[in-house]
Amino acid sequence: MKQSARKKSVFIVILCLWISNANFAQGSSTENTSTKNRMTKLIDDEFNFAAQQYKLLGKNVARDVMPVTFNKKENKVETSNTKWWCSGFFPGTLLYIYEYTKDAEIKAEAEKRLAILEKEKHYTGNHDLGFMMYCSFGNAYRLFGKPEDKATIDTAAASLSTRYRPSIKAIQSWDSSKNFKCPVIIDNMMNLELLSWASDNGADPKFKEIAITHANTTIKNHFRPDYSSYHVLDYDLTTGEVLRKVTWQGAADSSAWSRGQGWGLYGYTMMYRFTKDKNYLLQAKNIAKFILNNPNLPADKIPYWDFDAPNIPNALRDASAGALIASALLELGQYSNKKEKKEYVAVAEKIIESLASDKYRAKLGENGGFLLMHSVGALPFKSEVDVPLTYADYYFLEALLRYKKWYL
Repeated sequence: MKQSARKKSVFIVILCLWISNANFAQGSSTENTSTKNRMTKLIDDEFNFAAQQYKLLGKNVARDVMPVTFNKKENKVETSNTKWWCSGFFPGTLLYIYEYTKDAEIKAEAEKRLAILEKEKHYTGNHDLGFMMYCSFGNAYRLFGKPEDKATIDTAAASLSTRYRPSIKAIQSWDSSKNFKCPVIIDNMMNLELLSWASDNGADPKFKEIAITHANTTIKNHFRPDYSSYHVLDYDLTTGEVLRKVTWQGAADSSAWSRGQGWGLYGYTMMYRFTKDKNYLLQAKNIAKFILNNPNLPADKIPYWDFDAPNIPNALRDASAGALIASALLELGQYSNKKEKKEYVAVAEKIIESLASDKYRAKLGENGGFLLMHSVGALPFKSEVDVPLTYADYYFLEALLRYKKWYL
């Protein structure tokens, strides 16, 4: 082959490769634009819907209580006092709606609910102060910066710290009962955000030290080799020994209760945010691997109420677990490499789109004012089965806001 012909051939090959790469890049760019447009519209639609629904929910709930769920048979919203562990989710959800919509009526409702909740900053009856006070007053302080809201958070952190038990190096979740001597549940990982944030923002450093110690103890004792977790560990307060490992709200002690896996995923991702301890990041990624690679995770990515539920594929789904996992995956994507991030965000997108579909999201004016249908509280106790739940709505909207902030 002559020199000029060889050069021409090389040029043609290079040109073809360039065109191919350009077309691929253009295709990827078009696909990314399409996804962004679709998700932007979805998020906008969901928050506008949420504003209307939560105005209805507010009207359905007396001023001195908080919503829990909707009783479809009796056509009424079931409520709780402010000591119930879910009491912070209603004002927290209202604040998320206000953050997006700037709706003054929604803000006023949130402020009324915060006012009746504020007294619980002194509550020491269980470990749920994080859910109660950080999901509510934490968001209020983030949005409005009122010193009195920060003082409430600091007091709540001090109250929660009283449940730390040095002998077991963990925070006792519930008081002793006929069922447990010193129970510690995986949900407790979520309450560490209150302690960590308070310390990082001027409160007693011991709060964050307690959070770190609790997280380390939970890694050591709560997880199986496949990175699924038990729900409840029962400790001996004298010796620090683990007496039992059970799954109180799941299908069996050996099963992977879906929302519990979500608590762990979210909790260790959040603890990495506060500490930059790579052990927490690795733990979160391993939990994510268990969830995302589980053969029983449905195509729409909304988990069955337990990954080992006995009647899969006919088992009930848990929208609350899906919403929680989506929110956690979106944050985990912020701390991951490009390949991992792509996987986490893609699954979170799928969960969000599933939850926003007619299959899981209520119609305007229905569901008592709640957003999502088909959550499961505690099926073994026939409590809150296949119903709306406040925390499902809360983590759904949190996931939407995170997606908008980080991926649009």
